[in-house]
Amino acid sequence: MSECVKLDLNEMPYCPPENVVKAAQRGLSSLNRYADPQSLERLALLLGEYAGVDSERIVIGPGSDLLLREIVLCFGSRRKVVMVSPTFPPTVQVARSFARKLVSLRLDRPAFTLAPEPLLQELSEPSLVIIDNPNNPTGKLILDRDLVEEILDIPDTLLVVDEAYFEFSGLTFADKINDHDNLALGRTMDKAFGLAGARIGYLIAGRRFLSAFSSAFSFLPQSSMEAAIEALRHQDYMWKNVQLIVHERERLSRELEMQRATVVPSSTNFLLLRSTIPSPADELRERFVLVMDVSNQLGPRFIRVNLGTPEENDAFLRTYRSIRNEHDEQELFHEHRFG
Repeated sequence: MSECVKLDLNEMPYCPPENVVKAAQRGLSSLNRYADPQSLERLALLLGEYAGVDSERIVIGPGSDLLLREIVLCFGSRRKVVMVSPTFPPTVQVARSFARKLVSLRLDRPAFTLAPEPLLQELSEPSLVIIDNPNNPTGKLILDRDLVEEILDIPDTLLVVDEAYFEFSGLTFADKINDHDNLALGRTMDKAFGLAGARIGYLIAGRRFLSAFSSAFSFLPQSSMEAAIEALRHQDYMWKNVQLIVHERERLSRELEMQRATVVPSSTNFLLLRSTIPSPADELRERFVLVMDVSNQLGPRFIRVNLGTPEENDAFLRTYRSIRNEHDEQELFHEHRFG
C-alpha cells in the first residue's frame, strides 16, 4: 500500500485484470491514428447488451460528467433545470451558468430522502430534471419506479437519471427507455469496472435526447475503447470486485458506528458520515489519509469516504480511531481541569 491512503475520489481500489491492461496496450500501439469507428460500434453493441437496450440508444463520451454537461447546454437554456441538493457539484456549476433557471430541492434530513410533492410541483413549465440515483454524496437511492413514472408522464418534462453507481445499487430504469422518449440514464465505466483512467461514459438515451449528440463524441482514445470492450467481454472480475466493496462497505459502516460516527446507509462504493471529530478531513489529511470534505454542502464534520481495499480501510479506521481517542482525551482533560 502506498504512503498516502486515497479514499476521496470514489475510485475502484482494484486495478483492471491483466487482459484488460493488455487490451489498452494494444490500443496504444496505434497512437498515431484516430480511433477505429468499428471499435466504437463494437463498444456500443456491448454496452447495449450490458444495459439491455438496442445499441442505437447508446451515446458514448469521454466521461459521464461531460455527457451530462452537454445535456444541460443543449436543453437547459430553454427550460427550468431542477436538481436536488446535495448532488454532484460539476453538473450544478454548469446548470448555474447556462440554465434559464435553476431550482435546487433540498433532500429531507436526517434520512436524506426526496419528497415527491415539491418536485412534481416544480414541473408546471418546460423542465429538465437531473437527479443522481444513488445520490452523491449521500449514497442514498432517492428515486423509485413510481416517482420516475410520474415525472415522465408530465408534459414537456425531460428526465435525466445519473446511474453512475448502478452496479452497487442494483436499481436501473433502463427498461423504461423504449416507452419514454423523454428519459436518459447516465452511466460510467469509471467506478465498478475500475476504468477511471480510460474515461468511458455513456448515456442510455430516449429519442428526445439522441438528436443532441453529434459524432464528435466518437473521438475517444483507441486504448480506452479496447480496455472497455475487453472489460465488458469478461464481466466476472468486475462483479467479484463489486461484492468485495459491498462487503467492505457494511464492515466499515459497523466499525464507524462503534466510533460514534453517524453513518448514512449507502447503495454505492462510498459512505457519508458525520464525525464527532471537529475537522475530520483536515486531521486525516495531516496523517496521509485522504477523504472528501463535504462540509460545504452538508455542514460541519461531514465527510465522504470511498471504500478501498481491506488494508486501506483498516489503515483509515486505525487513523480515525487514533484521532478520535486523542480528542476524547483532550475533552476529559479539560473537564477535569476546568470542571
